[in-house]
Amino acid sequence: MLYRVVKPLLFRMDPERAHHLIVDGVGTASRIPGAGALLSALWGISETPDLSVDLFGLHFAHPVGLAAGLDKNAKAVQALSRIGLSFMEVGTVTPVGQPGNERPRLFRLPSDQALINRMGFNNEGADRMAERLGQIRHRRIPLGINIGKNKVTPNERAADDYRRCLQKLYRYGDFFVVNISSPNTPDLRALQHGDELTGLLAAVRDEMNVQAELHGDAVKPILVKIAPDNTDEQLAYMAEAIVRSGMSGIIATNTTIDRQGLTHRHAGETGGLSGRPLTRRSTEVIRTLYALTKGKLPIIGSGGIFDARDAYEKIRAGASLVEVYTALIYEGPGLLGRIHRGLREALRQDGFSRISEAVGADHREVSQAQ
Repeated sequence: MLYRVVKPLLFRMDPERAHHLIVDGVGTASRIPGAGALLSALWGISETPDLSVDLFGLHFAHPVGLAAGLDKNAKAVQALSRIGLSFMEVGTVTPVGQPGNERPRLFRLPSDQALINRMGFNNEGADRMAERLGQIRHRRIPLGINIGKNKVTPNERAADDYRRCLQKLYRYGDFFVVNISSPNTPDLRALQHGDELTGLLAAVRDEMNVQAELHGDAVKPILVKIAPDNTDEQLAYMAEAIVRSGMSGIIATNTTIDRQGLTHRHAGETGGLSGRPLTRRSTEVIRTLYALTKGKLPIIGSGGIFDARDAYEKIRAGASLVEVYTALIYEGPGLLGRIHRGLREALRQDGFSRISEAVGADHREVSQAQ
């Protein structure tokens, strides 16, 4: 109800201005005594055993978290941890702060339930993020840090940027995400293929081992976020390289450059498309990756999740966890409670007692039918 009142006002504003108003606003408000408890009372979700997930050595109260991009600079971690999410990503962060691409660079497509962004990894840099995260004494939910390279860094030196992010932020993340799939940084997606991918992941893995030893800690999970605009052949190579490199999992997927089926006047804007048009393709990529890895490499599903059915389809296709972003902009935090209730009902209808039993269920049914 509260978001329904506020949404029309926000949607009359420039999208990026509205974005900053919300993130900065809730970040500031969370420091007011009692604000966190109020957010929990409005949108918090009580943990139920049937939806809890244990993965990467971490505990998730349920499968639904927040994708990177909403809180690029870790300004609102404590507030967003109170609205019903089971985990969240911050970033994408680069070693050195950068302004990103020229404005306007964020567009709403309401008739398509979508967003197009060409932000270009705008962020304040790893040092500033470390400063903010260092002020948080207790993380209420698992926190992922999504890392990338600076625009001016050539691909042959990209590994140095990812290493620097780990060096500066290792102690503050519960897991890390290597972003090589944004379409808004020139040539970044080339790092998904060939020797570039193998070399980059080897460097990231090496730096993670170094940091774990320096801090006397266990090696933290590293996931790789991939684009939806890959062929099955490219996905097969990527899956093999990611498994071989010792990565902990895959996030499928980032935004798409495809524009099929769009109706809104902003459809021709360049950048990455997210939201409803990505629902089917991201699920197809999850299904393919699960089959390629025989279900042995955990997948976080992301792309076009607007309701429990969308989330459940990704889980049955092979995702152990899922992430929302665009739907949260269109639907507000109440979306999370609706997905939670819908997932519990879906489990009951399919005769599963825990969400883990539904992961990859579509593949098992196909095998049994054959």
